[in-house]
This record gives sequence, structure tokens and C-alpha cells, in this order.
Amino acid sequence: MTDDSTPDVASTPPMPPTGEQPARPSKADRTPELPDRHIEGRPKSPEAAERALVRKPQIGDSMPAPPGPPPTARGGAGGRGGQGGRSGGGQAGGEAGGGSGGEAGSGTGTGARRRRRGGRGRGGANRAGGEARTAAPAGRSSSSGSSATPVEQVLYDEEPVTVDERSARRRSGRERKGRAVGRYTMAVHVGPKATQIAVLEGRALVELIVSRPSDDVAQIHGNVYLGKVQNVLPGMEAAFVDIGTPKNAVLYQGDVQYEQEDIESPGGKKRIEQVLRARQTILCQVTKNPIAHKGARLTQEVSLPGRFVVLIPNSPTYGISKRLPDNERRRLRQILDRVKPPQHGVIVRTAAENVTEEEIERDVRRLVDQWDRIDALARSAKAPALIYREPDLALRVIREELNAEYRQIVIDDRELYEEVRAYVAAISPMLADRVEFHDRATEPLPLFERFHIHEQRLRATDRKVWLPSGGSLIIEHTEALTVIDVNTGKNVGKSSLEETVFRNNLEAATEIARQLRLRDIGGIIVIDFVDMEIRENRDEVVRVFRDALARDKTRTQVFEISELGLVEMTRKRIGEGLIESVSCRCEACDGRGVVLDDDLVGENG
Repeated sequence: MTDDSTPDVASTPPMPPTGEQPARPSKADRTPELPDRHIEGRPKSPEAAERALVRKPQIGDSMPAPPGPPPTARGGAGGRGGQGGRSGGGQAGGEAGGGSGGEAGSGTGTGARRRRRGGRGRGGANRAGGEARTAAPAGRSSSSGSSATPVEQVLYDEEPVTVDERSARRRSGRERKGRAVGRYTMAVHVGPKATQIAVLEGRALVELIVSRPSDDVAQIHGNVYLGKVQNVLPGMEAAFVDIGTPKNAVLYQGDVQYEQEDIESPGGKKRIEQVLRARQTILCQVTKNPIAHKGARLTQEVSLPGRFVVLIPNSPTYGISKRLPDNERRRLRQILDRVKPPQHGVIVRTAAENVTEEEIERDVRRLVDQWDRIDALARSAKAPALIYREPDLALRVIREELNAEYRQIVIDDRELYEEVRAYVAAISPMLADRVEFHDRATEPLPLFERFHIHEQRLRATDRKVWLPSGGSLIIEHTEALTVIDVNTGKNVGKSSLEETVFRNNLEAATEIARQLRLRDIGGIIVIDFVDMEIRENRDEVVRVFRDALARDKTRTQVFEISELGLVEMTRKRIGEGLIESVSCRCEACDGRGVVLDDDLVGENG
């Protein structure tokens, strides 16, 4: 489940029946507003950004890649190229840069020459460990102009992986009296209109993700497209790219890949009009979903996430998650030295802790084979075309989130249950028993009522949130930012005003962190805490707020509290939040929340 303010909500256009081409939108629809630039909402100085960054639990640091011959680039349609030293794009940004994945890897090597549109990889490599299963979402049709069938992710191999008893015991999680013990529970409800994935910490709902079926328009994060540049805007340092969706996507100059020798300008500084031109075909990946009137955001640095590693095609990137202990990082580094393809970059994820070399090697080979098929399809497809589609959201969330901290995953759809259980049994067989089926025909209560999710979901859409002591939060969304106001409300305290306000703000700090994650609020956020006179109290509130945000895998930055009690922060955002995903604009007030009196402001007023 992340950098714009919350926009007005636009209804999602209906998808055409399978096999039919979607109607071409009007010229106005094809020129959406630009999404926020990559520097939007960021502090001006790197020092301020570093101080504001909320640190996840980190052990050790990234080690540089061992010296070796530079990777050899091959021509092709791969959407790569560009300077060495870059990493992060698509899923790689979360892994290598401490992004929404909450993981980090080392930077790339020195300036290795790469082709602008990538390379062939190993061309036709066979899948490791026998025939592999791919994610094949039902009921989807490509929204692009090409009839080519997009590549689906290879999920797992048919041939099981042998795990020694010691590794299996460490990865199996805790049990008490024969029952699995864990911090989190995942409940997946499949309905006629959408699939809802709820994550509970204890009994409290902390995440709710809504995914609609047959959606190649709004939920396209991570998809790879063969796009056609429509126009280049030097004044905005951006280009509009037609990827076959109703709104053109946007590629900013900082996300363009190029070869240094191709730039003929003083100092070799690139300008987007020197790299891209109208009607040029490029391979690109979506890093942010389209939101209302804003188009999707793209990058030319493609990254393919697996269960244990992320593959960066045609890149010298070499990284290991900073969240792993030092001894585990050393072990994984030795494995990575042996299995890393010389022409591709690899980032080892936190999920690789205690996994065997064979599992990592299979993951790498699956991704390399997947890239080979993407590259081959990109060479033969006609732009605009969907080249690679991410798997269904439920499998994607499990791929990113599943670990021994989950005590159960309960699914109320038989087909999805079988698919998820087979996937978990293949990648983590010791956790397969934690995947359970909720039979609607025999269970007395619906799944969300069984876990008391329904009422919590309803409260998550309210403007007002009550705190345990009687205080409250008011959450307001604007075009530029989200504002959260903290009130003491019914909390009158016992000893002094300063103590009452301080305790109320501590409660608010913890609850705000939960609400940001639950509602998936992103972009610039301003929090108005109740004024505190003592400096130490203000510092303690910020510390508690940072600690609460550390559980959120989405990248956040929190700045010091001001004399007025205001806290400015940012939270990375990929798509629309919870409110937007379960609502539509009011036809009466057009989303303003008020209806004007025609007798006073109308034509006859």
C-alpha cells in the first residue's frame, strides 16, 4: 500500500468488455494535470530532510559492490540506459531508498554504459526448478492500443524447495498451545465490486486496501508499458507519455534514463528535450497511480520485485536490506556474489532473512526470465501497449508483507484461497497452515463482522476521531495538503492545564500515526497540536509521534514542532487514499461540502 495532497475524486470509467478496444478519450482528458514533481513537498536543504526522516529499525549499513568488470549493455527495447550511480524506480525505490517498502540497499556502481532502451538480459533463459506458475488475473483486459498479451509475474516453481530443519524452525514463527502466535491478522473479503484486504494489529484495524477487479486504469502501479511520447515540456522539465490509459502519464526529467555521451551540452547536463522527442517509443514503469485529474507518474528505470529480491535490469545496483542483522547481511552478501547476474542489479529484501541460497537463486532466475519475456514483447509490440502487469492485489500484498508476525490470513473466496495457499506453500511452506478459508455458507458471521472490521472501517471514513481520554482529532483534506486538528474536547484533566494538554497530545500522536496508515493519507500533512508551554513536552510529543510512525512501512518525514504547536510532515503516496477509494463526488455540492442558497447567491438573489 503513497506524495500528493488528496485530490477531488473522479469516478473510474467503466472497462470495455474483453476483446474490445477502449474508446479514445477526448483531447482534454488526454492532457491531465501534472502530478507533483519529485521535489514537491520536500525540504530545501538535505540536512533538514535527513533530520526529518523517520528512521525504521536499522542494523548495519549497506556495503559497496565488490569491484568487477562493468556490465555490458545490449541494444533492445528495455527502458534502461543512463548514468551509473542511480538506483530506485518503481519497487526499487522502496527497497533501495528506504521508501514504502521500508527497506534499503546500497547505491549503484560507477558510470557503466547502458543502452537507453535497455538490454536483452540472458534471452530465453529457462525457468529454474521446473515449470513455473504465473499470476493470471481473471476478467482483465488490456487498456492499451496493442493486442499483445502482457507478461504476468512468475510466482513460484512447481518443484518444491528443500529447506533444512534448522532454517524451517527459524522461519516457522511462534506457537502457543498448538496455535500460531503473531502480531498481525490479515482478512481478505472478495465482493462483487471489489476485494478488500484488512490488516489488524491485535484487534485494531491498521490498514484497509480496496482493489477493484478488471482495473487496468486506476490501479497500475508497478506495471510496465511501451509508451509513446506525446509532447515534451521543457518549461516543466517533463513529458506526457501515452501508455494507453484514459489520461496521459507524466515522465519527469529526473526519471529519464540516458547515455552521457548522447548529451551535447556544456558540462554534459541533460535537458529533457535533448533526450526525448515527440512520437518516440520508450519502455517505462508506473511509480504512482493516476489520481483524479492527475495522470500516472512514470520512470524509465524498471524494477521487478520478487519475494526475496528485486531485479533492476541492466544496472550495476547491488544492495542488501539495512533492516537485517549484520551476520545475516554477511551471509546474504556471499550468496548474492554467487547468484547475481553480471548484467543486472539485485537488491536483497528483508524477507530473505534465513532463506536458503537455492531459494534466492530461483527468485533471481524467475525474475531474469520474466525480464527476458518483457524485453522480447517490447520489441514486437506496437506502442502504446501494456507489457507487464503486476499480479492481483491480494497476492501483491502477501508478497510484500507476509512474515512470521502474521498469525493467520483468512480469505472468504475459495478460488483466491487456493491460489494464495499454493503461493505461500511454495515460498514459505512453514507458514502455509496460517492461510485459512472462511466458508460463508457455514460460518455464522461474515468475515469482516467476525473480526469487527465493519465498524472500524466505517469510523475510518469519519471526519472526527475520538481519543480514549475524551479528546478528538478533526481530519480535513484540501487540494494542497491534509490538516489534522487536535482538540482536548471532553478531556478536562486532573492536575494542571499543561499536564492535561501534554497527555492529550501524546494520545493524539499515537492515534494520528494509526489514522495516517489506515486512511493512507499522503503528501503534505500539517498537524495542529494543542499549544504546550514547556519545550521538553513538545520534544516528547514529537518523539512519541516518530516512534509510532516507525511501524508504518511508508516513507515519512516529520519536522520539529513549532512555537504554535504545528508539526509539518510528509508521507509518500502512490495512489488514492481510503476515502477516495470507497466514495465518489457529491453531485449536489460537487465535493465542496456545502449547498449555496439560490435565493441569496442565485440569479434572482
